[in-house]
Amino acid sequence: MEEDFRDAIPCSSLTVDSILRVGTAGAIWGLCIGPQEARKRSLTGIRRVSFVTKSIGKIGFQCGLVAGVFTSTRCGIQRYRGQNDWINAFIAGGVAGALVAAGTRSFTQVIGMAGLVSAFSAAADYSRTN
Repeated sequence: MEEDFRDAIPCSSLTVDSILRVGTAGAIWGLCIGPQEARKRSLTGIRRVSFVTKSIGKIGFQCGLVAGVFTSTRCGIQRYRGQNDWINAFIAGGVAGALVAAGTRSFTQVIGMAGLVSAFSAAADYSRTN
C-alpha cells in the first residue's frame, strides 16, 4: 500500500517536503550550536547576534540542500527503475555525499564522503524495509 501512495506523489513534492523538514532541523541545530561557537570566539553584542544568525541560515540551508538532492535523486531513480530497494538509497547517498564534500575541492574527500553517506543511506533504507 505504501508503494502506491508514494507513486502518486510527485518527486518535486517529496523533495520540497524533505527540504523543509531537514532544513528546519538544521536551522534548529544552528540555533543550538551558534551561541556555543560565538562564545568560543569571544564574540559579544551585535557581532554575536550576526554570527548566530549566519550559523542558523548556513546550517539550515546546507541540511536542506543535501536532503533535497538525496530525496530528488532517490525518487527519480526509484521511478526510473520501478523498484523500491536499497540500491536507490545507495546511489542517492553517493550523490548527496559528493555534494557535501564538493566544497573541499579534494577528490579524495569527495570519494570518501560519497562512499560514507552512500553506505549509511543504504543501511538505513535496508533496515527500514526489513
